[in-house]
Amino acid sequence: MKELDLRHLGQPKVIGCYLVETSDGLALQDCGPATCVPELKKRLEEHGLELRDLRHLLLSHIHLDHAGAAGTLVREHPGLQVHVSEIGAPHLVDPERLERSARRLYGDEFDRLWGELVPVPKQNVHVVGTDVLGLECFPTPGHASHHVCYLSQDGTLYAGDATGVRIQPSRAVLPPTPPPEFDLETWQTTLDEIERRRPKRLALIHFGVADDPEPHIADLRARLERWTQWVGDGMSRDEFVRTGTEDLGPDRDAYEHAMPLWQSYTGLERFWEKRAETG
Repeated sequence: MKELDLRHLGQPKVIGCYLVETSDGLALQDCGPATCVPELKKRLEEHGLELRDLRHLLLSHIHLDHAGAAGTLVREHPGLQVHVSEIGAPHLVDPERLERSARRLYGDEFDRLWGELVPVPKQNVHVVGTDVLGLECFPTPGHASHHVCYLSQDGTLYAGDATGVRIQPSRAVLPPTPPPEFDLETWQTTLDEIERRRPKRLALIHFGVADDPEPHIADLRARLERWTQWVGDGMSRDEFVRTGTEDLGPDRDAYEHAMPLWQSYTGLERFWEKRAETG
């Protein structure tokens, strides 16, 4: 396993991905947005590789910071096989709805942040099962309903966003809770499933490898509960952003780039709105 820093918009330690050896050759676990493709190619070159050396792309979910470049990569390397959840697969083949939703959230910043969203040919898309190329694959909703994780035989959990954001070597574990799918109870159940598998390390997209899964997950659980309660108790967005960043220290800018606090607030607010709608 090798970590690649995609240096989103020139910022280090914000979005990464991983080179993974599988039972059918080399795979990339998540790929970042299309704006990071030049950096991805540079990182591959540093390892003596190019796009055509990759056989597979293992996606945790289809949010643009994790999967936005999938179509661009397949366009350049038509042999690349893309693995994704059943819920996520149709949105790779036809990303129009995904793009429309993201443009509502990001507005005029969409193109600068994420770039072009290219459809993935249907024949390149594979719905994941419980085993993907020798890695255990299992559903990990909470951050997003279509999220999955991959666990290798050496105990590495390719976690996507399921175990939060932690800019190594910082100790702070933040929960990305963007709208519209964040669900507290579902995410806590996902963390139960991850702990039951006793991973030795967590390969985080945002950012780096955490070698202390137990305290990391405990910190994430606590902050999930705390943040959800803050918003449920009526905390304003400005106060949430201010309070949520108080303990981030020198890594504050990287955290805010990787996981904008206003976006997490919006998802938490939507969580409580849905609660009220369902009684």
